Amino acid sequence: MLPATRRRQHVYDDSQRWERFTPRPDDIFITTPPKSGTTWMQGIVASLLWPHGDVPAPAFDLSPWLDARIVPLDDMIARVDAIPHRRFIKTHSPADCTPIFTECRYLAVYRDGRDALVSLANHRRKMRPEVIEALNAIAARDGVAPWPPVWDGDMDQLFDEWVDWGTPMDHLASWWPNRHEPFVLLVHYADLIRDLGGEMRRIADFLDVDIPTALWSEVVERCRFEAMKSQHEASGILNQAFPEGATAFFNLGTNGRWRAQLSEAQLRRHEQLTAERLPEDAALWLEHGSLALGQRP
Repeated sequence: MLPATRRRQHVYDDSQRWERFTPRPDDIFITTPPKSGTTWMQGIVASLLWPHGDVPAPAFDLSPWLDARIVPLDDMIARVDAIPHRRFIKTHSPADCTPIFTECRYLAVYRDGRDALVSLANHRRKMRPEVIEALNAIAARDGVAPWPPVWDGDMDQLFDEWVDWGTPMDHLASWWPNRHEPFVLLVHYADLIRDLGGEMRRIADFLDVDIPTALWSEVVERCRFEAMKSQHEASGILNQAFPEGATAFFNLGTNGRWRAQLSEAQLRRHEQLTAERLPEDAALWLEHGSLALGQRP
């Protein structure tokens, strides 16, 4: 095990909660910055683990977010410990903020930061204010600054919130030095869009999951955008957080919308953050992904 070296606290989550976690050797961790393909990867893993399509619940509900403040820690640990199947657990905490269990598997998923930011805009616009108020109340116990319960559409304010929560650049900076380790696989959102089947083969091999050939096309089709959205209409967690449930949470699933939504000043700020946080090869991969570059990180 590689121990955590710092604590990350935020309105939504607290990395210190990992101190209570007991791993199993076949655990899967989905580690991502916010709005970068987390739920898509949860759905992919669920489809691989239940290739016949008999997954017992929406992937979002099956895959607990251990860091999340909204669930009392005792309740979260009890839930995680009671999971009867192979566990796949979500975290937005960077690599240095959680213990790394080298016998387990880490799927580190990333998206161009500009796309992640505009996806956060949809998230903030549609999230129930009472949920953020509840999170603010919990986080206040640790002296964490609150977020406005309602976002008024100010993209500069949203940019500040995004930096506070954690950008893809910050998160990737923590995992990039580990990219060649056998316990981590870097996956890019753009590659999933371009070649979902091929990327899922990589993921299945990494997780040592053997899918019968006759089932493969169904396993992949369940992970396309509209199918994922439909599967999550029954998600109790999403329906609690968003008035329109999965319809609000799954917006468009596309890249490039930042061109119409971010100002020149915001784009310069993003460029500066990227240059400050990442080496050139990591920044290039974060913007384009592996398939566009023709090489893996």
